Amino acid sequence: MLTNSFIHVPGIGARRERDLWASGIKCWDDCLCGNVLDGASPSLTNRLRATIRASTQALQQSDGVYFATRMPPHDSWRLYPEFKNRTVFLDIETTGLSPHFDDITVISLFDGKRPRALIKGRDLKEFPRIIGKYSLIVTYNGATFDLPFLHRKFKRFNRNYAHIDLRYPLARLGLTGGLKGVERKAGIRREGMLSAVDGFMAVRLWREHQQGNPTALNTLLRYALEDVVNLPSLMVLAYNRHIKAFPLRVPRLKQTVPPRIKIPFDAKLIKRLAEYSSWW
Repeated sequence: MLTNSFIHVPGIGARRERDLWASGIKCWDDCLCGNVLDGASPSLTNRLRATIRASTQALQQSDGVYFATRMPPHDSWRLYPEFKNRTVFLDIETTGLSPHFDDITVISLFDGKRPRALIKGRDLKEFPRIIGKYSLIVTYNGATFDLPFLHRKFKRFNRNYAHIDLRYPLARLGLTGGLKGVERKAGIRREGMLSAVDGFMAVRLWREHQQGNPTALNTLLRYALEDVVNLPSLMVLAYNRHIKAFPLRVPRLKQTVPPRIKIPFDAKLIKRLAEYSSWW
């Protein structure tokens, strides 16, 4: 879909992009080899072709930042197929909501092959080195939560990456709310009491771990990793539903099956913390 896109060109909005497709300019090659939109000014025509030449070069160099800085957030889903092999799905757990005063406790990562959790006090400091292998980061609500935390805590975490925050393309499809609610609307179910765990409880689980509860950390890790292994399913859902509305023949992506996380969790602990939360 990315090579069918013109919406990242200055002066090209959604309506004009559809006009280009309707006129036979359906992909970048059509733009460079043929005529452009009837009635377009010479300056727009030149800008369009110059941007597409630069886009072709950026794609060849796997430069996701080029597109991420030009693409509207709700259209960022278009990057995924071309950058899929250099994508990591990311989510963090913290001690609170403030990047200035609270700490990151767990960073969960999934590259489509192996889920991994980095833990405060163990290997969390490895994050800048690990994340440098990827060109595209996919989160849910990461633009306002995860990434500000990560940039605050890791000075060596540079901004040389593209980012898809699934909150925006999913919201355009009517799938709004927190991640767990969106998962339920998309037909994704979590095992047993895991469905009761949320970000607030994750804070309590970390405190339980610090206080010596032997099952709290595994329960937190299970919850955190479930977050990231479910994100590819939401990414594919967003992509396929968006292309369905476009007047183009764009191949659908095959839906993924999340890997099974084998870390045990403590259902009784979750139930106790859920009951505690209901008191407040």
